[in-house]
Amino acid sequence: MKTINRLMLLSLLGLSLNVSAQTVIDDAWVRATVPGQHSSGAFMHITASTDSKLVEVKSPVAKTVEIHESTMKNDVMSMQAVPFVALPAGKTVNIEPEGYHVMLMDLVGQVKDGDQVPLTLIVEDAKGTKESIEVKAQARALNTMPMEMDMHDHGAAH
Repeated sequence: MKTINRLMLLSLLGLSLNVSAQTVIDDAWVRATVPGQHSSGAFMHITASTDSKLVEVKSPVAKTVEIHESTMKNDVMSMQAVPFVALPAGKTVNIEPEGYHVMLMDLVGQVKDGDQVPLTLIVEDAKGTKESIEVKAQARALNTMPMEMDMHDHGAAH
């Protein structure tokens, strides 16, 4: 009987080790849209326990979902699709409007303030093992975001 208990304990320890080698998603949100708007963005903070990369994102609210990077060159902002976002072990990577972000394109309907938008993140570790992470991102209206996150406020309301 003691052998079975020890085996069960070792099995549970092994499960907890697998659980600890995961990716944590914090503060996931999607920009709410107006009727007829065809795209939006998803944002979050990602912390992987091992060197990994975000390789894909899926959502039923959009026909096309891509990972993009916004960059500023010669005072011109540009946005390009990227194949992945590196997730260094133990470091939080911000997926935000000004840098890496997730584009939700060809929306199947309006994303309303307060909606819970399902996202599936595919993260690949250095060994090539893929992890599928289900996230519910709350939709936030542009006017409910903190000032530092609103890229369109140029101080016009002085």
